[in-house]
Amino acid sequence: MAQIVSVEDNRVSGARNRRSWIVFALVVAAISAITFYVVGIYGRNAALSALQAQGQTEANLKVALLQAVLERPRAIPFLLARDRDLEDTLRNPEPARKEALSGKLEDLVAGTNASVIYVVGMDGIAISASNWREATSFVGNDYAFRRYFSGALKSGMAEHFALGTVSKRPGLYISHVVGPVSAPLGVVVVKMEFDQLENDWRDTQRPAFVVDENHVVLITSIPSWRFMTTEELQPQYLSAIRESLQFGDASLMPLPFSRASGYAQDASVLHVNMPGGAAADYLRISVPVASTNWVFQYLQPVEKPVADAVREARLIAALILFVIAALAALWMRRRQVAFMTIFREQMAREELEHRVLDRTRDLSQARDRLEAEIASHHATESRLQAVQQDLVHANRLAILGQVAAGVAHEINQPVATIRAYADNSKVFLERRQTKPVVENLGLIANLTERIGAITEDLKALARRGRTAPEPVLIRDVIDGARVLLRSRFTGRLESLSVETFDPDTRVMGSRLRLEQVFINLFQNALEALASRDDGHVGISVETKDETVIVTVADNGPGISPDILDSLFEPFNSSKEKGLGLGLVISKEILADYDGHIEVETGPTGTQFRVHLKKVEE
Repeated sequence: MAQIVSVEDNRVSGARNRRSWIVFALVVAAISAITFYVVGIYGRNAALSALQAQGQTEANLKVALLQAVLERPRAIPFLLARDRDLEDTLRNPEPARKEALSGKLEDLVAGTNASVIYVVGMDGIAISASNWREATSFVGNDYAFRRYFSGALKSGMAEHFALGTVSKRPGLYISHVVGPVSAPLGVVVVKMEFDQLENDWRDTQRPAFVVDENHVVLITSIPSWRFMTTEELQPQYLSAIRESLQFGDASLMPLPFSRASGYAQDASVLHVNMPGGAAADYLRISVPVASTNWVFQYLQPVEKPVADAVREARLIAALILFVIAALAALWMRRRQVAFMTIFREQMAREELEHRVLDRTRDLSQARDRLEAEIASHHATESRLQAVQQDLVHANRLAILGQVAAGVAHEINQPVATIRAYADNSKVFLERRQTKPVVENLGLIANLTERIGAITEDLKALARRGRTAPEPVLIRDVIDGARVLLRSRFTGRLESLSVETFDPDTRVMGSRLRLEQVFINLFQNALEALASRDDGHVGISVETKDETVIVTVADNGPGISPDILDSLFEPFNSSKEKGLGLGLVISKEILADYDGHIEVETGPTGTQFRVHLKKVEE
């Protein structure tokens, strides 16, 4: 009674402990999920903040460089507007004066970063230009429609970014009025192009561009984005730009930007379709360009830095959670162990009292039970030996039933041949031709010997007992097993192939008992391939030192791990009608001849290796 109570208490205590661990695991899982989510958000925001700071620094440096590039050419039109030769040419635009001024401008542009320097009269016609020798000379062109011309006349100076009407190259036009604003003589213009600056930006492999007050891209590291817009243009702005030919016939389509998913709280993260089909998420950093109405925009890739930051944050959180969970688990375990120790000590004291009483009574009966068990053990061993012999014989009879059809098939052919020879002999006797009759009778005698050999093998297979080992040709054993399986597996024995080996190889054993082993192995392999059209069973014979190894390999589905662990135990079979005795008996037969069997299996097939004692020549 005490043992029953103890077992019940242990079961209840174990169930309580299991529930505690389940609750602990669920709590840890929930806390981990929440922590990973929160840490992921923190890591992403931290990465974006770091990228914002880094990008802001880089953008400020690029803007400073842009401003330095802009400041150098701004002084040129201011100084030229006070040049005596330029004023004289505007007052008296004679051809010689204009040509001399063009030469002077040509010499001046060579030592500056300007692209072109030219002078425009009050009628808007260029009278001199630094590119006067080139085919795309500005001399004689009308620039009255340009905003930098009208702006300079109105306020004394102007800046205007536009696409050249002659050169078809974009650039910044910086203009200054010549003479007083109240009585101007003309306008001097310096065109500045940003090819070198754009190449420098392009080398960083991060998109950078400048937009004007209408959100049109003017300077960019990605040429295909030039004159595209970051926002859709208002109709009135679009109409004015088209009329002024500021950007020629550019489409002014919006840039391939969209709001990046997963960054709902940060509108500065964009999903950008880059030229060539690649797409990625970028952080957009905007910095105004001083002394202009431009805005510099810089794109920082965010996917890898954010992923790295989130992964790092989650890894740190996982390590911290692991330490906390491990400490909590250790505390719970120690608490349970202490509780169980107290519980077991209490139960042990109670059980000891009952055992003292039961032990006295059990000791008096132990000797009688031990003697009875020893006698039963001897009887069991005797019965086990008898049952083992019966199992071997039962398996042999089971195989006998399976191969009976094969034996009948083997007998049918010689019987039919005998009948044909007998009928022929009658005809020869009627014709009094005795010589053919004698020949037929000899053939009939040979056929009856073959039938006798077949039936003798069948009778020997049904006999009880063991056969003494003797030298046996392994080739005869394999061929005999194949013959006995021929009728059952009609049309399927072609998938069973034997590799070439020494035909004189001999092993110690009994041909009939060894045939029984290989019948089991061949039959199992062929049955494993019943559902495969490309099934194949390979048989190879290898000699190593004093051992002959026969390998039977198939490309079937393999043996289930549940079956494999007890493969050589009685009544263990994966076949619906199998007895589970074939491999057990095969193992015993091989053990009788100092041999053994090994098996390897997997999803690509199964290999049985039979080890037999070699007979030395």
